[in-house]
Amino acid sequence: MLFPKAGVDATKGLIPGVNFIEWCKLIGRKPSYALWLLFPVVNLFIFCGMAVDLVRSFNKLSFADTALAVIYAPAAFFKLATSAHEKYTGATLPKEAAYAKSIEDARAAGDTYNLKKLEENNPYKKSVIREWTESIVFAVFAASFIRMFLIEAYVIPTPSMEGSLNVGDFLFVSKANYGIRMPMTVAMLPLVHNQVPFLGTESYLKSPSLPYKRLPAIEKVEAGKPFVFNWPVGDSVYITQQRSYAVSQVTSNPQLLGDPELAALVKNKGYVVRPIDKKDHYIKRCVAGPGDSLQIINKQIYLNGQPLANPKHLQFHYHVFLPPNVSISNKRLDEWGIDYGDNVYFMGSKDVFFNGRGELHLDNEQVEKLKSLDPNVQVVPANQEPDPLKLFPFDSIVGSQNWTLDDYGPIWIPKANATTSLTLKNLPFYRRVIAVYENNQLEVKGDDIFINGQKADSYTFKQDYFWAMGDNRHNSEDSRMWGFVPEDHVVGKPLFIWFSTKEGNMSNGINWDRIFKSATKD
Repeated sequence: MLFPKAGVDATKGLIPGVNFIEWCKLIGRKPSYALWLLFPVVNLFIFCGMAVDLVRSFNKLSFADTALAVIYAPAAFFKLATSAHEKYTGATLPKEAAYAKSIEDARAAGDTYNLKKLEENNPYKKSVIREWTESIVFAVFAASFIRMFLIEAYVIPTPSMEGSLNVGDFLFVSKANYGIRMPMTVAMLPLVHNQVPFLGTESYLKSPSLPYKRLPAIEKVEAGKPFVFNWPVGDSVYITQQRSYAVSQVTSNPQLLGDPELAALVKNKGYVVRPIDKKDHYIKRCVAGPGDSLQIINKQIYLNGQPLANPKHLQFHYHVFLPPNVSISNKRLDEWGIDYGDNVYFMGSKDVFFNGRGELHLDNEQVEKLKSLDPNVQVVPANQEPDPLKLFPFDSIVGSQNWTLDDYGPIWIPKANATTSLTLKNLPFYRRVIAVYENNQLEVKGDDIFINGQKADSYTFKQDYFWAMGDNRHNSEDSRMWGFVPEDHVVGKPLFIWFSTKEGNMSNGINWDRIFKSATKD
């Protein structure tokens, strides 16, 4: 509709590729410039720039016209095409360049009169306020798209990966390595994930929304490597000042209601329902991928029957007893990577030991260093008790009544297009996968299982799944507590630590030795 006004055959606007080549000519770009539109993410910026230049070629130079071209180009083009008095005035880019050159020539020649005249009559001149507004909008726009599609910064808030990734580590995470996940939630505040700072309200609208789509990946999520994902059970959450609790967590663990703030939310049904890409972000180590069989035997993970290589700084809970004649300075403990944040029952105290006793999360090196202080130093592994109602799949019928954090499984990780038999005994493993992650209607009637109204004795999975665990194995809320991580929840690959504060607080100091350290190597 718009091309004929610029003397271009309307049919060329209907031919993919040709339409963009003609568009480039109309604004004063070389036809080859249209090739940039083939590059994901970059093409968004190129398209917006071309849209602005096209409306300017119709002499629409105001801030409102520019904003409309960026926000919704079809509306701007339709307005120009259907208005009788709007005319194509020529390619804007060479005209703007020529006018700028005339100003520079007058300035170079010292022609004050002509320079003043050109500057006063400059149709492309922008006010200071507009310059600043456009610069700020572009900066936010660019940062939002980089954050959404390429790289996002995160900070580690909890000690679940302690030893490898510590509280206070600031990470850059690549969203391209595992395939760029296209936005699903499209109406949201820029540069904010799921809550508005200080207000505590959600920062997005649930509709309109787009279906899940992921661009081709550079590499696959690999067992043994950390990855960032949306918390799978975080679709319905109670949000307190301290953290988010999944509704399913609270249901299976009534002890959590000892938190008065949480108890009040539960009483008033004050939970928030979130879409996939607005669930909280988690970082764990992927220890098993689609189609793998996993089992933990005496703290060691076995993948398909073979022991999985452990991270160098894998941590567990220990009881530590120092004899009366042994003391150790906090400075030396800090050099060993042991501080008050490693306390199992950390309640704000900065003392690592109390009356010679410590309840600590330690790696093997730290255990040996503590033992080297004195032959009478005792470092005793803490026993983990079975608790089937706190461990996935929260049902003793599957034979998991004796499972613990250290002895768990076996469990099979679902794989796309793989089919498994379904029985009442193994259904607890796949109930949430079938009903929630893959959006089916699941019912159990007597001894029979029905999926979407049809009796089923098997199920074929629609997507891949992963098993995630923290390196601080006794202080990590991970797949052992909430199950599988669906592929559509995968966010990206951590690259490196760009800044690090001790225990997440600048007042405690900066971990200079961790800055620019790889986030994937031990």
